[in-house]
Amino acid sequence: MQSTPISGDFDRRLMQACQRLDLQTTQAQRDKLLRYVEQMQRWNRTYNLTAMRDADQMLVHHVFDSLAAVRPIEAQAAARPLRIMDVGSGGGLPGVVLAILHEVWQVQCVDAVDKKMAFVRQMSGALGLPNLQACHARVEALPPSGCDIVISRAFASLLDFANLAGSHVCEQGALLAMKGKTPEDEIAALHTQGVWQVRRIETLRVPDLDAQRCLVWMHRTKQI
Repeated sequence: MQSTPISGDFDRRLMQACQRLDLQTTQAQRDKLLRYVEQMQRWNRTYNLTAMRDADQMLVHHVFDSLAAVRPIEAQAAARPLRIMDVGSGGGLPGVVLAILHEVWQVQCVDAVDKKMAFVRQMSGALGLPNLQACHARVEALPPSGCDIVISRAFASLLDFANLAGSHVCEQGALLAMKGKTPEDEIAALHTQGVWQVRRIETLRVPDLDAQRCLVWMHRTKQI
């Protein structure tokens, strides 16, 4: 399958998506996001980073979807630097997008598939992102990282996510799960464990995507 060329129309659509998401972006940042899509499509032919093959699908389902989480994180960050871990990152989603939008955020992508982390390492260099790191490992095997935010996108159930990655969250930090519709059964299962509590669920409006999306914020209970 031939690559879909990244055209000027993609830049226009990306700029409009950022405006709709209330994100302040520079041309340099948008250029990096488009180069990321271009490289993802190129690597995908050999390394199978994602099931999506078309650049248009990647732009909407991957980049726009990841961008939708940026503003909610900004609102909690209060302009301070953050340590963020992206668990089950795959080809760097949403980690690469977060690193592009905020150079002061230190972002570590973690995935058990080495070729996917090789791609993220390549993107760190090619896009000039010293704040982006890639780690080939199972997240539960890593020593605690003391992150402000540990985020996942289509990684696991809320309970499994908390059990596998909760040790990497600092005392006042949060687990963030990017989900489709509100996962009521997963929330109930999480709350029976008693260690993590869902404090907030934000609806995400992803530009050009007709699908439900939400961001689930989890914090440790007071007993911990």
